[in-house]
Amino acid sequence: MPAPKKTARRSLLLASATLLSVSLTAPAAFAAPRPSPSSSPSPSATPPANMSIVGGARLGRPGTQVNLASGVPVLPKDVTARSWIIADAESGEVLAAHNAHWRLAPASTLKMLFADTLLPKFPKTTKHRVAPADLAGIGSGSSMVGIKENETYTVHDLWLGVFLRSGNDAVHVLSAMNKGVANTVKEMNQHAEELQALDTHVVSPDGYDAAGQVSSAYDLTLIARSGLQKKDFREYSSTVTAKFPGRTTKNKKGKSVRETFEIQNTNRLLTGDSDVSQYPGIAGVKNGNTTNAGATFTGVAERGGKVLLVTVMNPEKDEHNEVYKETARLFDWGFKAAGKVQPVGELVPPKGAAGAQPGATASGEANDAGSGEAGGGSGTGGESAKPVASATTENGSSGIGIAFAITGGLLALLAGGAFLVNRRWPLRRR
Repeated sequence: MPAPKKTARRSLLLASATLLSVSLTAPAAFAAPRPSPSSSPSPSATPPANMSIVGGARLGRPGTQVNLASGVPVLPKDVTARSWIIADAESGEVLAAHNAHWRLAPASTLKMLFADTLLPKFPKTTKHRVAPADLAGIGSGSSMVGIKENETYTVHDLWLGVFLRSGNDAVHVLSAMNKGVANTVKEMNQHAEELQALDTHVVSPDGYDAAGQVSSAYDLTLIARSGLQKKDFREYSSTVTAKFPGRTTKNKKGKSVRETFEIQNTNRLLTGDSDVSQYPGIAGVKNGNTTNAGATFTGVAERGGKVLLVTVMNPEKDEHNEVYKETARLFDWGFKAAGKVQPVGELVPPKGAAGAQPGATASGEANDAGSGEAGGGSGTGGESAKPVASATTENGSSGIGIAFAITGGLLALLAGGAFLVNRRWPLRRR
């Protein structure tokens, strides 16, 4: 049972959500000019003097923004990222930031926007037979999950490929189902505008380096927060391992059988690695790495009843898994500082905060009424010492399943249809 003071504070925050959505319907006045499609990601080692002030004037200033005071821990000194942000996922308060609105190449963290845009469109059981054209235009050296031409996959399979293996092949197949890459890019840019992620310009839906493709630590955090309101998004981003369909072959009796192979999430705070431990309370979200972007990562974690979002972009220190190490340090600081530090800004709600997303149920999922074919194909669909993503899902995937449980078991809209910007997602431990 939450303390009365905390309940009162949360009620006040909930009541203010609608007012926030009204007051922020003209974000252009507070934002730097939108990135030009012909511009390239900034090669500069220093941020621009003028950046967007969406979320607060201090977030538009270069350098580190934090309100240090008595009782507030000192920020870790060994954080070398060009840009980072620490935010409270419940209140939307930005606890500290560094060049929060610097427009940089996002790498595969941009897949969070891809997922937030497309997840409600196709039921999990929808099946799609992959045509050669579906895999056209994938960038050289892309991360791939291993999708094969002329094989059939369910939408569920494809999203596992996007979230776990950061598969650009899975992104392109889903884009083909969504009337093509160009249409998907257009819809992603429109959705970014709706979210007030005004630093973001999409050129390639998979985050592959492209001239003019930029985002910011602020925007990626905003996008992650929106995505985490969807049950499927939470489930996929928290899954550690899963079985993925391989080729169809013949067994000794001449019967066609579908091979499977295991895929593992590339989020090292979720899985751990030789030099990185699984982060206590971690529950997603997405990592990336390209030549222009360097390493990027947005994570969400819970500790002691607090849920924080941290985004880190392009650490200068060139060490193995450095982006995860710096993220962990910022999480540690955030959990110690939460409730003590005065915020330097806020994560704003979408422009149309009072409206539900078309085609989605209350849980943010596509209506799963059937398993029909798509694309013209035929075929077949408190703190812990360990991460919360440690259970096994119904289909054999290892993960927490639903990473967050909303009060009452539903992801319902607030009274009046306000966006869930001020409600915590408590982790469900299994």
